[in-house]
Amino acid sequence: MWQQLQQKIVNRRANVGVIGLGYVGLPLAVEFAKAGFTVTGIEVDRHRATSIAAGRSYIPDVPTGELAGLVKAGRLRATGDFKALAKTDAVIICVPTPLRKTREPDISFILAAAEQVAQTTHPGQAIVLESTTYPGTTEETILPKMVAKGLKVGQDFFLAFSPERIDPGNQRFTTKNIPKVVGGVTKRCTQIVRLLYSQVIDTVIPVSSPKAAEMVKLLENTFRSVNIGLVNEIALVCDRFDLDVWEVIDAARTKPFGFMAFYPGPGLGGHCLPSDPIYLSWKARMHGFEARFIELAAQVNGYMPQHVVGKVIEGLNEHSRALKGSRVLVLGVAYKKDVNDTRDAPSIEIISMLRKKGAVVSYHDPFIPRFLVGGKPVPHVKLTAPVLQHHDIAVIVSEHSSVDYPFVVRHIPQIIDTRNVLKMIRSPKIIKL
Repeated sequence: MWQQLQQKIVNRRANVGVIGLGYVGLPLAVEFAKAGFTVTGIEVDRHRATSIAAGRSYIPDVPTGELAGLVKAGRLRATGDFKALAKTDAVIICVPTPLRKTREPDISFILAAAEQVAQTTHPGQAIVLESTTYPGTTEETILPKMVAKGLKVGQDFFLAFSPERIDPGNQRFTTKNIPKVVGGVTKRCTQIVRLLYSQVIDTVIPVSSPKAAEMVKLLENTFRSVNIGLVNEIALVCDRFDLDVWEVIDAARTKPFGFMAFYPGPGLGGHCLPSDPIYLSWKARMHGFEARFIELAAQVNGYMPQHVVGKVIEGLNEHSRALKGSRVLVLGVAYKKDVNDTRDAPSIEIISMLRKKGAVVSYHDPFIPRFLVGGKPVPHVKLTAPVLQHHDIAVIVSEHSSVDYPFVVRHIPQIIDTRNVLKMIRSPKIIKL
């Protein structure tokens, strides 16, 4: 079985199935299609499936022209029918793994996808989980479903975990050139999946097991979360000391060893950073260990939206205005620069708190034409002089390259800069984080 699959992969004759065509799945599917593989994307969102069928991309990192060419050539298609997986030689699962309201892992999407794969799996098939999850998920939840079909792992089918490492909006590091970590249930599983990814990704790094690969992903994002939590706390301290935290960091980063620069912000956002460390912390508790650094970092990072609102109140007070009834403009509601993704964006909590305190909130984001908070729409405005002058204060939550910030500063009465975008502009209107 493995030799036949190996030959199909090397000859680019393997049919690849990708479950979930979001920020992870669609770029990956496109890379396989570009390499000559026939790719079937499983997408339960009808709007996304229809968009792909029409050759229209909804992911900024995937150019519409490139996607349209692959669809037209028959290299890539999307369907909501999981039965299509029966004709695939490799299945890659790229579904979301959010947190429940109780801050516990929600792997229901993984379980649902695994159930569907198990119904269509056949001898000679490779199965890969890319969704970020706690160590042990691949072997504890996916493997038993396949074995129950009478198939032997490493012989009849090949199971591995390979964490996604994408950075949406990053033009330098993409799906193709970000090194890929692979951990298979058996050595042969690792070999087969490593071979599969090496057809489309420049560097593939094997590790000893799926659990090790799962831990790699959580370490990467926990490292970021803890360090961002530290620098956010330093920002709060600098605020009390009347120091510019950005100046302090820029000076510290001149040290050629022993220091890595991280920067404060209005809070963590996106699918990974707010949730991945909590997955690790939760799993650690299951083993009787309290991950205190992780939990503390989450608390500090979670406080930052409240700090931003406090800065808005402080700025308005300087002009003898109350927050209640004031017109607040939020600049950027995406969770990071130059993306159209609002998952767990700090703007959500900031806008919610501002509204609860009586502020009249609107927003501008060139990537997000429509935005709901708490089920209620937030008015989207254009950045014209009259519009800016109509507002009492603005808050930069995510910095987009296409926004003319000097123009905003000239026409807005006050502005809170949570991203140090205005570092080259000196104006009494600007209040830093």
